[in-house]
Amino acid sequence: MPGEELIRSVGEDDFEERILRSEVPVVLDFYADWCGPCRQAETILQTISKELEGKIFFARVDVDECEKIADSFGVHSIPTFIFIDKGQERARQVGLLAEAELRSILQKYLGTQ
Repeated sequence: MPGEELIRSVGEDDFEERILRSEVPVVLDFYADWCGPCRQAETILQTISKELEGKIFFARVDVDECEKIADSFGVHSIPTFIFIDKGQERARQVGLLAEAELRSILQKYLGTQ
């Protein structure tokens, strides 16, 4: 799928380095392959990640493969989006977001334009 390479999958081996130590804000998408709303969210993330490449790091965590990470963030429903800046959670949204809602959150919490 076009743009897919702009949304990186992260796991337990690289989570701290790529997410918590990221020099740019992070949009972290907790998902599962079997989740219909998660697939819809991926399409929206792909669109926005193309526009904000280099300004925001977009990452995905498969809750079936990375249960420890999901548990550490208290993720119980998917999709869950966690917005991280300087290693700290700044906002969280549970459930599918419309593109406009995601853009609004990015502006408010992560200072994008």
